[in-house]
Amino acid sequence: METIWKETRAALKKRIAAHSYRMWIEPLELAGTGDGGWTVICPNAFSKRRVQEHFGPLIESEIRRLSGDSHCQVGYEVSGRSNGRKSEAAGPIQLVLPGEAARPHNGRLLRRDFTFDHFVVGSNNDFAYSASLSLASRSDAPQAALYLLSGTGLGKSHLSQAIGHHILTRRPQERVYYMTAEDFSHEMVQAYRFDALDAFKTKYRTQCDVLLLEDVHYLSGKERTQVELASTLDTLCEAGKRIIFSSCALPSDIPKLHDKLRSRFASSLISAIDPPAYRTRVRILQKKAALFGCPVPEEVVCYLASELTEDIRMLESGLSGVVAKSSLLGVPIDRSLAESVVKQIVSQRRKITIELIKQIVCKYYRVSSEELVSRSRKQSLVRPRQIAIYLSRRYTDSPLQTIGRTFNRYHATALHSIQCIERGIRQDNALRQQVEFFRKRLETPNE
Repeated sequence: METIWKETRAALKKRIAAHSYRMWIEPLELAGTGDGGWTVICPNAFSKRRVQEHFGPLIESEIRRLSGDSHCQVGYEVSGRSNGRKSEAAGPIQLVLPGEAARPHNGRLLRRDFTFDHFVVGSNNDFAYSASLSLASRSDAPQAALYLLSGTGLGKSHLSQAIGHHILTRRPQERVYYMTAEDFSHEMVQAYRFDALDAFKTKYRTQCDVLLLEDVHYLSGKERTQVELASTLDTLCEAGKRIIFSSCALPSDIPKLHDKLRSRFASSLISAIDPPAYRTRVRILQKKAALFGCPVPEEVVCYLASELTEDIRMLESGLSGVVAKSSLLGVPIDRSLAESVVKQIVSQRRKITIELIKQIVCKYYRVSSEELVSRSRKQSLVRPRQIAIYLSRRYTDSPLQTIGRTFNRYHATALHSIQCIERGIRQDNALRQQVEFFRKRLETPNE
């Protein structure tokens, strides 16, 4: 039986495209035969449906040919597993498709390259790395909650997902949930809407072993979500489950946050990630270049590391731009090519200042600069002020505290303004068009 199944797989491999074989046929297993039929095990319901619809007749014909039984039937069943290993969990584990990102038990996909092996450790992030690896490696870690704190593009999402990868690789039976705070809030609202709150509570409180919750600062002002999340976290902590939060703000700096939830965040091990130093930026570029499989001269790496200092995403953008431009133009990677790419990335950022943003916003809304930074809460001033703060955060290197002071506001208020605009862009078409107008004015000032 096993011999025939191996021969069947070998025959299918010759008749099916390589990527399709790896994705759909390779994960299949033979459960057994009986009553003139064969039973093939699929990793999940989606795989079962896909295999039956697209490869079922071919599989059956090959088994009949190789077994010499022209009347045998092939049936399909689903069995919970991960990466070919049987799961000890009660429910099925999603199949990790070859070449794709890993999927935890619930929530978003984990990026394939966001692992501990691909994380470059430096003086700016060594404590956060050590804390993350310790929490991922030990189910009985003394500190079961971790709060990763950093600005955008500095690696907190990488570490959070690396924890998920590490746990799923070594203990695939553990139920890892990875999502953003916005995802959690949306799911809870849907549960209320469709009278499924009990199922929602059961799912997070009794069916979750590891919770990876990104961007918790977006919970600001969402009272009902905060109350539900606080209760869920209490239950998970009492059960000894591991919880990882990420945010760009300290718990004490998140505005309109429930005291109980703020206390829960603050009781976590808070691990800050700072911008990488020059030597760390060099190592990041060297590792990324190795992943690209493209040799980059040391002179170019050092130049990129010295010019692109804001965050890791900017470094990656510079490196990928150099590699892509070299490939498309058929020219070697050298200093002049790197300079042309860096010029495109940083030129506009160097020209855009908070004062310029104020001028453009004030002119559009016909308000004065004094009115924009005043303490007035008139709606005709609140919205322009929020947009100006949002644009200042997006287009300048100024920290949140500096932006807040420039607009005569605390940095927590500035954070709230940014969140309001980000949320409004997704929900309000008119606001989205206004913000897009300002983006074009800032990015193409001569038009």
